[in-house]
Amino acid sequence: MSEPTGMRRVGIVGYGHLGQYLVAKIQTEGRSLGFEISFVWNRSSEKLIGKIPEQLILSELGDFHQRKSDLIVEVAHPQIAKDYGTAFLTHSNFMIGSPTALADSDLETRLRETAKHHGNTLYVPSGAFWGGEDIQKMADAGTLKALTVTMSKHPSCFRLSTPLPPLSSGSGSRTVLFSGPVRDLCPIAPNNVNSMAAAAMAAHNLGFSGVTGCIVADTDLTDWHVVLVEVTGPEFEGSGRSFTVKTERRNPAKLGAVTGNATYQSFWSSVLVCQGHGGKVHLC
Repeated sequence: MSEPTGMRRVGIVGYGHLGQYLVAKIQTEGRSLGFEISFVWNRSSEKLIGKIPEQLILSELGDFHQRKSDLIVEVAHPQIAKDYGTAFLTHSNFMIGSPTALADSDLETRLRETAKHHGNTLYVPSGAFWGGEDIQKMADAGTLKALTVTMSKHPSCFRLSTPLPPLSSGSGSRTVLFSGPVRDLCPIAPNNVNSMAAAAMAAHNLGFSGVTGCIVADTDLTDWHVVLVEVTGPEFEGSGRSFTVKTERRNPAKLGAVTGNATYQSFWSSVLVCQGHGGKVHLC
């Protein structure tokens, strides 16, 4: 059992590239910002030995509540939210780093209800998704009519649970692998399309079934991950002309990397704003 310290205590679930980055940031910058690590868990705990102080290693994730965390950050796998999400929210705020899990509508409902009941916040990091706050405002006002997110990467950067035959071959190097509802795409590419899941949460009036996701394999993209966000708003006075916004985010990335370089800093920025926003879902 941990004693109160006055610091905000953060538990990290997962010690892959992103988990290692967040642990290092808290260790080097956290104290000056009022953060400290409450625990680090990894599926293979041997990976933590010699890298994480022994007293911070959590061997059994089911014992997380003993560490009295203010915030638990999942950066491991969508299954964690399914298995532990409601338990996390019963005891603390929870940042779901694999929001593709929320494509399961029953899980989304349970997490929302648990957050509301216990007064804790379910945080959804924006990751590689750009313009989330403005899109959420349009969704709140009911003026968001359509949203399409297209993610283009080198083929080696995709981690698909189900192989996808090409839907179409574009010009030269580009091959469209999927285009359809984000709800259908999330189980196919759970490690690649978290930004699309964040988009579906921001665009709550459309949701996972109404937001369109498209993934493109492009052999020319050896140095970049490219995310194109296309927003459609209301038609102007029956003129056939609608409000539209298009943004393109080009994120430097190593060949074969699932996560682009800028997304690491985006996650850290998300952690910093997780100060407790009450019993609701909050895009950060």
